[in-house]
Amino acid sequence: MSGSASGPVDTIFGRILRGEIPCDAVYSDDLCLAFRDVAPQAPVHLLVIPREPVPSLAEAGPEHQALLGHLLLVAARVAREQGLEGFRTVINSGAVAGQTVFHLHVHVLGGRAMAWPPG
Repeated sequence: MSGSASGPVDTIFGRILRGEIPCDAVYSDDLCLAFRDVAPQAPVHLLVIPREPVPSLAEAGPEHQALLGHLLLVAARVAREQGLEGFRTVINSGAVAGQTVFHLHVHVLGGRAMAWPPG
């Protein structure tokens, strides 16, 4: 799966990036978009997605190094902006790990105590 001249691949995140599906955005720049998850697993559950359609972390390459760092810095920024004292970031990579949308995304979870191990 990769993008084309028409834009991001046809996943729900591609449709959000193209403006076909609305989202409750909390941050946007030239590289990524952060928005509230529609099925939150914590009081605060945000998703940070790259505008470039990288299917998963496992499929990211050296050319994505700066983008990956940017996604994590944005995750920390939106967590701070939401007033989270602590938060968890999760990147599921592959169906066996629980990835259901094959467009790389960082979950930012907070607003409650988190258990360990997570699952």
